[in-house]
Amino acid sequence: MTRPSACGREEATIRVIVTGGAGFIGSTLVAALLGRGDEVVVVDALTPYYDPALKRAALDAVAGPGLTVVEADLNTVDLAPVLDGADAVVHLAGQPGVRKSWGDDFVAYTRANVDATQRVLESIVRTSPGTRFLYASSSSVYGQAETYPTHEEMLPRPLSPYGVTKLAGEHLTGLYAESFGVQTAAFRFFTVYGPRQRPDMAFTRFLGAARDGSPITVYGTGEQIRDFTFVGDIVDALIAGLDATSALPRVMNLSGGSSVSVNEVLDTIAAVTGERLDVQRLDPVRGDVFRTGGDSTRAREALGWEPKVTLEEGLRRQWEWIRSL
Repeated sequence: MTRPSACGREEATIRVIVTGGAGFIGSTLVAALLGRGDEVVVVDALTPYYDPALKRAALDAVAGPGLTVVEADLNTVDLAPVLDGADAVVHLAGQPGVRKSWGDDFVAYTRANVDATQRVLESIVRTSPGTRFLYASSSSVYGQAETYPTHEEMLPRPLSPYGVTKLAGEHLTGLYAESFGVQTAAFRFFTVYGPRQRPDMAFTRFLGAARDGSPITVYGTGEQIRDFTFVGDIVDALIAGLDATSALPRVMNLSGGSSVSVNEVLDTIAAVTGERLDVQRLDPVRGDVFRTGGDSTRAREALGWEPKVTLEEGLRRQWEWIRSL
């Protein structure tokens, strides 16, 4: 199969498996891949971490020729036929959330973030060894970093069980590259936002509250600093990773370069929406770090990637999406 390139030449399409493709980042990536003519297989368990109807709606919104959806658990599905003919796997599936990863819920995180990752990698080795594997990691692996912006060679010291499981997935990704020659790369996402963002995430909650005139809950003082990254910029990096013709670095930061406080975000939301915000503050949450901020030099050098969307513009786009719901 072929697709027309920007300069008119015909380019070969690729077959991409997107695990967690019904989610926020996944559905955005699926839309971009289908838009350029690739074949996409979504594997998603549609777990009830948040309303599965929202995930089905996200898939319906991006559905088109070239899309196959497999509703299944990666820990139990027969992966051989799923991986047959695949050029790449973008592994976005996992159990999200720092706050819920403590206590008895931890088993859900090890199963979804560690066991499932190992099972996909093992299946690639057995049935499809030429398949490239891109792993979605998180800035949570750093914990309270020693310096900012944080670069990939700094010692990861997660502050939450969630971060521990994402780091374990990174290690598995590197292990299968070194031991079996699988083409792998892990991307550390820094606080992704934009249209289709999960309902439990801060910007969706904040913008929804602005729309509805309801209170906004902020954990802590609001002076926490985050490096926010627009979802479209994340997708651009993932596609660049799929298209790269040479070996990729083992791990790369994907950070938007904003590094602003939650209070500054609230000021921007008030300006973008034109609404008065009712902010209510609660105690800080165990496992939340005070600051994140990434150095994306490695992704720039390896992929030619730069974040393009400013925080204000990204919030404006997410606000338009929130109002359309």
